[in-house]
Amino acid sequence: MVILVLNCGSSSIKYQVIDIDDNGNSLLAKGLVDRIGLPEGSLTHKPSGKTPYTLEQAIPDHTTGIRLVLDALTDAEHGVIASLDEVKAVGHRVAHGGEFFPESCVVNDDVKEKIRSLFAIAPLHNPANLEGVLSIEKVLPSVPQVTVFDTSFHQSIPAINYMYALPYEYYEKYRVRKYGFHGTSHKFVAREGAKLAGLDINNSKIITCHIGNGGSVTAVLNGKSYDTSMGFSPLDGLIMGTRCGCVDASAVTYIGAKEGMSYAELDAMMNKKSGVLGMTGLSSDMRDIDDAYDSGNEKAILARDAYYLRIKKFVGEYAASMGGVDLIVFTGGVGENSADLRRYVCQNMEFIGLQYDEEINLRTRGVNVMLSTPESKVKVAVIATNEELVIATDTYNLVK
Repeated sequence: MVILVLNCGSSSIKYQVIDIDDNGNSLLAKGLVDRIGLPEGSLTHKPSGKTPYTLEQAIPDHTTGIRLVLDALTDAEHGVIASLDEVKAVGHRVAHGGEFFPESCVVNDDVKEKIRSLFAIAPLHNPANLEGVLSIEKVLPSVPQVTVFDTSFHQSIPAINYMYALPYEYYEKYRVRKYGFHGTSHKFVAREGAKLAGLDINNSKIITCHIGNGGSVTAVLNGKSYDTSMGFSPLDGLIMGTRCGCVDASAVTYIGAKEGMSYAELDAMMNKKSGVLGMTGLSSDMRDIDDAYDSGNEKAILARDAYYLRIKKFVGEYAASMGGVDLIVFTGGVGENSADLRRYVCQNMEFIGLQYDEEINLRTRGVNVMLSTPESKVKVAVIATNEELVIATDTYNLVK
């Protein structure tokens, strides 16, 4: 079954085309539509086994972008399918499912309305995600669609971990609670990590670290999410590229009062101007921070050490809350590629029985490998995440 996987952002569309059945899967193509709504848009199409293709033109909306993707998929030279009839389903990443969606689901009017009702909670993500669904309805009206939610995996978190110590009425009125994100990634790498480490996922204590420009750490107890660092929104938890992570709320209201900032301005400050960008004034990209760190930039040294330490703190917290840990997994753009990050988190952890191989760590980038030594009581692994495959698998299982 040929499945188109879409991850629609406010001005971009990431996509993969995966041929999947009960015996396995193969990637046919992947690509990116960028700068939607701006004068100079672009499509980068990478078909498996063929030369990549780039198109530059104005792309006014998501529907136009998706049409360009479908044209590329069926093109005589760089296409991967003979006609659009071969696309049997479309799977969408949706950031926020609230308490409505503990599992992925086939799209219908009720699903669309519930996604729309969560716009206020996820204003940067859900509107774009729904736009992708609506665009496919225009372009491929007879093809079934499936939504896969970042929050679904975390619906197993118990109330003692998802409730905030705020007046209960705000949960009853507005469902203010921890939801967690990166769920498809945490679910995938926990299962793949357990296989690699020889663990029974249903009888295990795993901590997954999805570290990229956005990042989160999750405690996975017996295959289910038990706690996670992101909260009501993706703002909470770790220090990220532009997000502040954990911060005293009074510090924020104090700054707001002193600066005469509105709620919207405070929200933008915490989400878009903070993190390592805010701490250094240099960049939100950890590769740039690494370069500045190596050159002796004091702000970069402080920011990177704080960024690393926050991850290590969550690992320790979740090991304590689960009563131990069998496996720690690193994934995401930074987690898969930064030996410095993994070293920082794994060093001086012998007290929990963790020993790792620094030589293997130094040469590991974006591949599945064990970092722990054979005698280590706590196993450590790097697992390359594949959220698109999770979306394709859920889509296949729901529509086949």
